[in-house]
Amino acid sequence: MKISKSHLLTLLVAVLVLPTCVASGQAGDAIATRMHKFAGTKQFSGSVTLVAHRGTVVHLEAVELADYFTGQPMTKDSMFAIASMTKPITATAVMILQDEGKLSVEDPVAKYIPQFKDVALADGPAKTEMTIRHLMTHTSGLTGDQRCVGSLKETTEELATRKLKFEPGTKWQYSPGMNVCGRIIEVVSGQAYEDFLDERIFEPLKMVDTTFTPNKSQRQRIAKLYQPSEEKPLLAPASHWITDLSGDVVPTPSGGLFSTASDLATFYQTILNGGEHDGKRIISRDAVKQMTEPQTGDLVTGFTPGSCWGLGWCIVREPQGVTQHVSAGTFGHGGAFGTQGWVDPKTQTIYVLMIQRTKFGNSDGSDIRGEFHRLAKLMTKSE
Repeated sequence: MKISKSHLLTLLVAVLVLPTCVASGQAGDAIATRMHKFAGTKQFSGSVTLVAHRGTVVHLEAVELADYFTGQPMTKDSMFAIASMTKPITATAVMILQDEGKLSVEDPVAKYIPQFKDVALADGPAKTEMTIRHLMTHTSGLTGDQRCVGSLKETTEELATRKLKFEPGTKWQYSPGMNVCGRIIEVVSGQAYEDFLDERIFEPLKMVDTTFTPNKSQRQRIAKLYQPSEEKPLLAPASHWITDLSGDVVPTPSGGLFSTASDLATFYQTILNGGEHDGKRIISRDAVKQMTEPQTGDLVTGFTPGSCWGLGWCIVREPQGVTQHVSAGTFGHGGAFGTQGWVDPKTQTIYVLMIQRTKFGNSDGSDIRGEFHRLAKLMTKSE
């Protein structure tokens, strides 16, 4: 993509007037400094990073630009498309309903969506009945696009017509199964999926900037999505169905939320607390334990070595590579645009990394994530 002289001039001016980032403490400065360097080599346009330790936010910084071409600075309350980081939130909603005795993760999917009664592989009917657990662990055999089209009901009924890639429970393959979970939430609760999340998670936790449909004011705070430019090392605008808010938005349980670092930290702190935050319990301690413990046995799972799956959450079973600086048992999820959110229950540390980029390779395995974890660990060691 050609970058005009006016765009380059705007960018130069923005860099010259960009305010210096001030972090809390030397290690905090190190995180911000490293993020500036990543932005300087055009790994992304800007970032927001947050570290919470033992219930206190010890680092929250915004660096560089939310809009690479206008020079709009990144701010601590900038909003991001968090893509698949939506999945653990959907999983939490499912477990809220299990707490209330309205469903069980062992229930057949067909109990709630009859079209799943006849799911089949390419060579004939499935021998194993697909359960909610299969959906939440990516072992259902479903594959394909994560996008919801038309409505959540229509999307899941179309998913039921797809041929499974394998018998449920026998393999792991990343899937749109959490979209089916979203529809089950609707069927069981009698509410629209997004309304259930608002009422049972976002409102109690005061997550005021977590939504599928950002309002006019929030849209002004959304960080733009970028990809590598043909004119190295510049960035080029990128488009994606998640970030396209020009028409009607169909809430996508597998990956459609927008949020801020602070909102996500509140959600993660609630889970780290066993389901309670500021005196408000949204989910039982037992449900949190079930979600965040390994549920996939010896199956090879995930996008980085040493990982396994809980119910809607990825779990670091054997820290290595980009996960070497967190403890075994750390749980969380990444997003397609490089966003990352992880909770280390051993050290009581929460890590939130917010960037917006695509076509840079494996977002879960990025050196940005690895460096963020490393520097955050240095910070929390002194706390």
